[in-house]
Amino acid sequence: MSTDDTTPHTTVGKTKFYQGEGHTDPLFCIEPGIPCQHAREQASELMGCVCDLTITGIMEDKPQLIWASYYLSALAKALMDDAELGMKH
Repeated sequence: MSTDDTTPHTTVGKTKFYQGEGHTDPLFCIEPGIPCQHAREQASELMGCVCDLTITGIMEDKPQLIWASYYLSALAKALMDDAELGMKH
């Protein structure tokens, strides 16, 4: 079976994020079929927000911003991981 190199690679939809140890239900998962390039661009945007939220949370002693950055970074990682899986197919 050959693949057409002109067809854009897409996410496979296998990456899930679980909150904490022992949790069996994913908090969120990546949908299949997202163009990998778009997923990677969105992950980059999210990581920019993570950086801003982290710095502001530390400088202004706002732990809720640190938690927000934690969840956004997990989403960005899930996007990147699933895009990576999609690039292999």
